[in-house]
Amino acid sequence: MSTRKIIHIDMDAFYSSIEQRDNPSLKGKPVVIARDTKERGVVTTCSYEARKYGIYSSMPTYMARKLCPHAIFIPPRLDYYKKVSQEIMEIYRRYTDVIEPIAFDEAFLDVTTNYFGTPSATIIAKDLQRTIYREIGITSSAGVSYNKFLSKIASDVQKPCGLTVVPPDKAAEFIKELPISKFFGVGKVTEKKMNELGIYTGEDLLKWSEADLIRYFNKRGYLLYRNVRGQDDSPVVSERKRKSMGKEFTFHEDVNDEEVIFLKLRELTNILSGNLNKQHLQGSVIKLKVRYGDFSSVTKQKSRNVRDPLEIYNVAIELWDSLESRDPIRNIGIYVSHLHEEVVEEEGFL
Repeated sequence: MSTRKIIHIDMDAFYSSIEQRDNPSLKGKPVVIARDTKERGVVTTCSYEARKYGIYSSMPTYMARKLCPHAIFIPPRLDYYKKVSQEIMEIYRRYTDVIEPIAFDEAFLDVTTNYFGTPSATIIAKDLQRTIYREIGITSSAGVSYNKFLSKIASDVQKPCGLTVVPPDKAAEFIKELPISKFFGVGKVTEKKMNELGIYTGEDLLKWSEADLIRYFNKRGYLLYRNVRGQDDSPVVSERKRKSMGKEFTFHEDVNDEEVIFLKLRELTNILSGNLNKQHLQGSVIKLKVRYGDFSSVTKQKSRNVRDPLEIYNVAIELWDSLESRDPIRNIGIYVSHLHEEVVEEEGFL
């Protein structure tokens, strides 16, 4: 059995959660995100409160209004959601570089080897969820297992704000109880065809031979045969090589005391410098990121070849001084980007 440790993490009602975060008056209310909020529009997504009324993605907005007349319709802010998604991606990179984004709101992480320094993927998933909530202000659900198939399904078991772990010795039992619609590649048409053949659950599917599944479902049958046996060797495909490295901290209470902020910046730059030196890296751009109490954020950056913690700290203070707002902050981070391997000059022979 594979010893990989894979996390699938999925933001809970991502778009509507951001709108509720930014506008507290929307919390607890049915929020519907739709490109065209009038009669001819289609629902993009909606909050969990709206889902209780039977509203779902791709539903015509006129139907959504009939189901929930008091729903609040909001057009999507895709560029803004993408920005928040990138902030979440920066959090992922504190744990591993083996990250495969699926959409703005979900990703696979291979944490078999990780920067967190623990062999437990469950501990990492819990810390990820806590960190995202503290720094971004929205909840997420996670699935942990030894492959992508199982971790993806597991993340959907206890939504919202849930965590489901499927270890190798529990996989067979978990898969047997799955509705057939949960398997990769099984849409409504395929599900109907399977039901006609008496296949409703993973346990039903397990009775079928590989040859019969391929005969009825072509290439999809090959995948189904393996998935129902807990087999999925597909790797987590990293989006790119690491181009930046950073360290952030979220204060327990919003602060505007510069002495406290500068002490924390000094601590962060020391840790960041140590991490760069361990990997023999240096960068040419320093970025300071500040998140205020209302979850708005601002970044400032400066080009400077750096490696030493004091150099990084001094640039960070320069960037801090350039900020226009002195409102209390909840989070501060320092990043070094445009990374490249440190060039070590060798002594020549005289």
